[in-house]
Amino acid sequence: MELLLIKYASEIFLKGQNRGRFEKKLKENIKNVLKGEEYTFKTDQNRWFIETENLSSVKEKVKKVFGVYEVCVVKKTERDIEKIKEAALSIMLEKASGTTFKVITKRADKKFPMNSMEFSGLLGAHILRNTEGITVDIKHPDFPLEVEIREEAYIYVSKEKAIGGMPYGINGSTMLMLSGGIDSPVAGFLMAKRGIEIHSVYYHSHPYTSERAKDKVKELASILAGYTGKMYLHVMPFTEIQMEIMDKCPENELTIIMRRFMMKCACALADKYNIQSVTTGESIGQVASQTMEALVVSDDAGDRPVFRPLVAMDKVDIMEISEWIGTYETSILPYEDCCTIFVPKHPVTKPKLKYILEHEKALDSDALVARAVEGTEVFEL
Repeated sequence: MELLLIKYASEIFLKGQNRGRFEKKLKENIKNVLKGEEYTFKTDQNRWFIETENLSSVKEKVKKVFGVYEVCVVKKTERDIEKIKEAALSIMLEKASGTTFKVITKRADKKFPMNSMEFSGLLGAHILRNTEGITVDIKHPDFPLEVEIREEAYIYVSKEKAIGGMPYGINGSTMLMLSGGIDSPVAGFLMAKRGIEIHSVYYHSHPYTSERAKDKVKELASILAGYTGKMYLHVMPFTEIQMEIMDKCPENELTIIMRRFMMKCACALADKYNIQSVTTGESIGQVASQTMEALVVSDDAGDRPVFRPLVAMDKVDIMEISEWIGTYETSILPYEDCCTIFVPKHPVTKPKLKYILEHEKALDSDALVARAVEGTEVFEL
């Protein structure tokens, strides 16, 4: 019988007295992603297994669950020496690729009559006697054959890396500023990988940004929801705020004041939904609003922690992650967002907070933020 073995990240294993809480959350997330699938969840001495007829489909879904480090298709048999030998030889004949192999035995149940080294030697000898053209290579085998002896015995050769990280939702929540670009979806993914529940806000400047731009961001949020299981996208009207800034503030400060209002709006929205932090896709020095001075001025507008998981990454690094998680092709669609439309010719790169605060006095900040929050549409993806 073939089962799916689920191995979770070592960080969870090392949580000590909190380990049970992390395991419970991870198991809940696996069950959520497998809704609609027919399967049975089994445990054997702290190992997790899934029995299902839809092994390939279930495997691909489980690989995308944060906290799962590795998945293996295993053959289960009775904890009997002869039956294990038979199953191991069968796997070698069916799935071996290469000319060298090694047997790795993990004897979790110490009542088994042979220790790990002895049993690996026994299985290796049995395989050599009953196959042709393959040899043992302890250091660099083409084909490692692994055997775990627990209440039952499990034999496998195929390991597939899963997404890793921490169980989603175990480490609090954040409001992600989600634009239509490459960076912010990657920032959201990296925060989710650390177990943080993601909500997202998109600033929509109708009629200067089109419905296609909004649909693009909804698609990006949907892709992220493929990893998180569910996501709320808050589409906030931002045109009034931008028009007020353009009308009443210095032109070269447009970008930095706009970023401050984005921070204020994100925090107000986070406060409304009891969300603990804000996350942005900013990388230090990438554009004028992402200098050290600009980030300090932007953070001053917030009332909770601001996380920037991309802050030290090069653009190439960010693009590689974007391609890997499946957001890149959507991010490069040519629909402008509010950040790219209202850009001054010569933006200030080293803003001084005291001057920005003085110029913001021309704006009724509280009322502008309140109306933007009130007019926000919410989509569940």
